[in-house]
Amino acid sequence: MAGGKSEQRDDWHDWLADMARQATTDDLRHFYAGFPSDSTCPVGDAPLIAIDLETSGLEPRHHAILSIGVVPFTLRGIGIGQRRHWILRPPQEFSGESVAYHHITHSEVEQAPDLADVLPDVLASIHGRIPVVHYHPIERRFLDRAVRQRTGTVFRFPLIDTMEIEAQRHRRPWRLRLRKLLRQSPESIRLNDSRIRYGLPPYEGHQAVLDAIGTAELLQAQIQHHYSSSTAVGDLWL
Repeated sequence: MAGGKSEQRDDWHDWLADMARQATTDDLRHFYAGFPSDSTCPVGDAPLIAIDLETSGLEPRHHAILSIGVVPFTLRGIGIGQRRHWILRPPQEFSGESVAYHHITHSEVEQAPDLADVLPDVLASIHGRIPVVHYHPIERRFLDRAVRQRTGTVFRFPLIDTMEIEAQRHRRPWRLRLRKLLRQSPESIRLNDSRIRYGLPPYEGHQAVLDAIGTAELLQAQIQHHYSSSTAVGDLWL
């Protein structure tokens, strides 16, 4: 975080309040002020929103966000009808490999808006909900850099990472050593591979909205199998 502030869970309440005061736009101020920052809230009562980004690469300094998909949900259900999807025009030209990988065409990108043009809608969709992602370094680093470049405001907030939940179970040192002794590869914690472990069907990957829905379903299954609806969100978020 900015100013050397750590990313410990106990810091988030003060961090969000500080950012609400420092935000450079009304939309960001409203977003930070309305973030559900009570770490003791049971996850079963929490309003959640799954977010997925498709990017032209893995490094925010050299690559860009191509699309954003979001879907609101709770542990009781998923708001499929409220899902949103934005295709964005990146500041850099992106490769044909990115087109094939993300099922986004050059013509779609050429006609797409810049993130600055849709940021108010994105913030409004997330407002009042705790974001859930699969592999948080992508969403956290890309969104922070993109929003900071356009507004001058740091864009950091608590989120729940379904990949981290899988890693806590399948990437423990003793488990890795055992699989190595058995000459087995580490279990994959990619989104579809994780879903399959819970009996969820695979989705065609690398489409932002579908991956957001897949992430929402995965968290519901993870809570059912490993936690409970009374688990505090502060025990889950990063």
